[in-house]
Amino acid sequence: MNTNNSDLSPCGELTLKLPANHAATNVFGDVYGGWVSSQAVLAAEMRAGGETAGRVATVSIGGMEFMSPVLVGTILSFYTDVVEAGNSSIRMKVEVWGRCPDGRAMRKVTETECVQVAINDNGHIRSYD
Repeated sequence: MNTNNSDLSPCGELTLKLPANHAATNVFGDVYGGWVSSQAVLAAEMRAGGETAGRVATVSIGGMEFMSPVLVGTILSFYTDVVEAGNSSIRMKVEVWGRCPDGRAMRKVTETECVQVAINDNGHIRSYD
């Protein structure tokens, strides 16, 4: 992962945008990485649900490397991009970008890939294409 943010810009579709709050902090007062990860998966599910026109289940979550701590009040933006689409599954790249409350430039926080599978109301795999 490239840690030089000065020449980067978000890739993909803005899918979710929300502030990091006190309820999501670790013992050091920074936003807990697991919370950021769960929001990234939520963004992937939202986008995959739209792409497949229905319910999806997450079957795989890639690793995440954090480039910097996320402070309380940081506005996090989750950008999603379809990497690969099959008959019933979709692989999604999620980039997480943050803007501190003081308005400094956005910076890339982390990224991951998730795989979702389209399912029907009974929880069985369905085709969506």
